[in-house]
Amino acid sequence: MLRREFTANVSHELKTPLTSISGFAELMKAGDVLENDVTDFSKSIYDEAQRLITLVNDIIKISELDGQSIPYEKETVDLYELSKEVIGRLEKEADKKNITFHLIGGRAEIIGVHKILEEMLYNLCDNAIKYNKENGTVDVLVNQTGDGVNVIVRDTGIGIPISHQDRVFERFYRVDKSHSKKVGGTGLGLAIVKHGALYHHAKLSLESTVDVGTVVTIAFSKK
Repeated sequence: MLRREFTANVSHELKTPLTSISGFAELMKAGDVLENDVTDFSKSIYDEAQRLITLVNDIIKISELDGQSIPYEKETVDLYELSKEVIGRLEKEADKKNITFHLIGGRAEIIGVHKILEEMLYNLCDNAIKYNKENGTVDVLVNQTGDGVNVIVRDTGIGIPISHQDRVFERFYRVDKSHSKKVGGTGLGLAIVKHGALYHHAKLSLESTVDVGTVVTIAFSKK
């Protein structure tokens, strides 16, 4: 049942950009596009192609995590330094909405797959920007605990209604489809976070209040 649902969702998500690309290309091929509009059509084709590439890459990541067929070795990873790198990559996106990042904590090492951990942190911080408010903040807290390391991403965004909170980590699940379409994304970001946490035997939790913000915690155990 889950596999059929996933296949149906993938087919739908792939079909939309492919239909757009095909439509624009057909008009250009038929010569029905004014010379002044060629650049706009080319940009639309490029944007939809990039959307397809991102979607396919995310599907591959999910498939690898599902099958535990990760093509990377585990190593010692400092989650504080990794968070700093991720925040640096997202600074331009944050600046567009005048969102301020705060990185709190210090050195906190675990044994894990760097690439997966980076993807998890990136998706959480990226969502914290996309679903935040203008002039908002995103706090990333990294701290050692008696049992391991906690990473907490806290935003001042639009929040998630309680009726949706149990499902936001499902593949392709969107709380508000119209808003999600506007901010972009594949609908697989939080699913990658969930499966990445499972792969690392970490506990994932979420707390959210509408119009106040969302807090996501990943608790990595030393065991």
